[in-house]
Amino acid sequence: MERYKVLVSDPLAEAGLNKLREYFDVDYKPGLPKEELLNIIGDYVALVVRSETKVTKEVIERAKNLKVIGRAGVGVDNIDVEEATRKGILVINAPEGNTIAACEHTIGLMLAISRKIPHAFWLLKQGKWERKSFIGNELYGKTLGLVGLGRIGSEVAKRAKSFRMRIIAYDPFISLEKAKELEVELTDDLYYLLREADYVSLHLPLTQETKNLIGKKELESMKPTAYLINCARGGLVDESALYEVLKDKKIAGAALDVFKSEPIEPDNPLLTLDNVVLTPHLGASTQEAQEKVALIVAEDIIRFFKGEVVTHAVNLPIQVSPEILPFIRLGEKLGKLLAQVVNANPEELEIQICGELANKIETSLASAVVKGFLEPILGEEVNLINALPMAKDRKLKIKEVRTEETDTYRTSLKLRLKTEKGFIELSGTVSRGQERLLKIQDYYLDLALAPYLLIAFHIDKPGIIGQVGTILGENQINIAAMQVGRKEIGKDAVMVLVIDNPVSEEVLNKIKRLENIIDVYYVCI
Repeated sequence: MERYKVLVSDPLAEAGLNKLREYFDVDYKPGLPKEELLNIIGDYVALVVRSETKVTKEVIERAKNLKVIGRAGVGVDNIDVEEATRKGILVINAPEGNTIAACEHTIGLMLAISRKIPHAFWLLKQGKWERKSFIGNELYGKTLGLVGLGRIGSEVAKRAKSFRMRIIAYDPFISLEKAKELEVELTDDLYYLLREADYVSLHLPLTQETKNLIGKKELESMKPTAYLINCARGGLVDESALYEVLKDKKIAGAALDVFKSEPIEPDNPLLTLDNVVLTPHLGASTQEAQEKVALIVAEDIIRFFKGEVVTHAVNLPIQVSPEILPFIRLGEKLGKLLAQVVNANPEELEIQICGELANKIETSLASAVVKGFLEPILGEEVNLINALPMAKDRKLKIKEVRTEETDTYRTSLKLRLKTEKGFIELSGTVSRGQERLLKIQDYYLDLALAPYLLIAFHIDKPGIIGQVGTILGENQINIAAMQVGRKEIGKDAVMVLVIDNPVSEEVLNKIKRLENIIDVYYVCI
């Protein structure tokens, strides 16, 4: 593997740096100013950040050689993922690396605000022994409302059970089965959770839908004895509304590790309150978590450049796994073949996942097919990440459907391209690890897909196959395999030849001039 240049612009655990240095030339520059980042980013193929570096559209536009951005942590709100996707840059993160650390910090904040631990310590340092001022609350028997029941929320639920807490969760993307497994009451009513909970803990990503999810109305729906805990993202809570309800004692308190603006502004009014516990985004700040996220990102970057399966891709539209990989390759090859037999402007590409494959995989194969389809036109500019946005830019409609119906094989992938002149159809499958072509238009075949193919639509007349073979032989082009698809004797047919050498335009034109040849395509896969 070539030793590419990697830039690490935020603090990273030594374990991660050492892993990267085994394969890359690493420049470690934590605290890099924005202007310097803009000036040097064009030299690197990979960028590793935590939360300090803002990977904006401007940075990405300057990153002419960038292939991957690694975020050593969970959230990617400091990265313009949409722009990275448009440029075909893979974004990876480490969603599992800080799960335990963030979970334990959540529990720690619940205890700290309930028992007023930081406040008591502060007065004790001033020489004041005031036990009566710090009568707190137990977690035992209380109701915990989890807004989000993903990795971290689930771990918080498990630990809250040890406090004998009742747990309610609001998460539209979690099944009842998962909730039952965690012994959690699942609700689809956020306000029911807010009314019932003694502690409301947030465990959501920051998106347009979740921004300011907890505002004035939501906060005033909480019990006056309730506490709000946020170790997720600052933008989830309207801080102005939170300040007002805390100041007016409409809820008992709040414990926050994250803020709308970080570092928190010195004049933030929350700092003036005595019913809060605030920490400077420490959720992932354990030695163990730092090493985990650094190693996860480093190992995924190495996998990416080795051409292996990346396990934590944020913007890859396909969930790649060893089981799915053969069908991704099939999709790419069929898409590439289809692009080279098109004779009119494409309008809509329908992708059918057929047979057992329809139920076997949950992921989409559309980006693989579209990558293959656009590659003969755009070359290396297109990849699995930006294929679908590129198709959209070109007004090519993409449709993916699933059906249990199939032909000879138990699983197959069918492509149907609508053009201004009609339709072109292909289908293929994977058998014993080999991608095979099963059909072109209405002609049935069964042929291994190879790097070089010659596809000739012709009238089924005696001698036509021999004439094509003679021209190829005269030009030192060896035929490795061949199949003919036809419906009636003497009518339209197709021959597909697997050849060992590229075909020149001159040879192709000789074949096109043969009597009874309708059309010929040289396909390079």
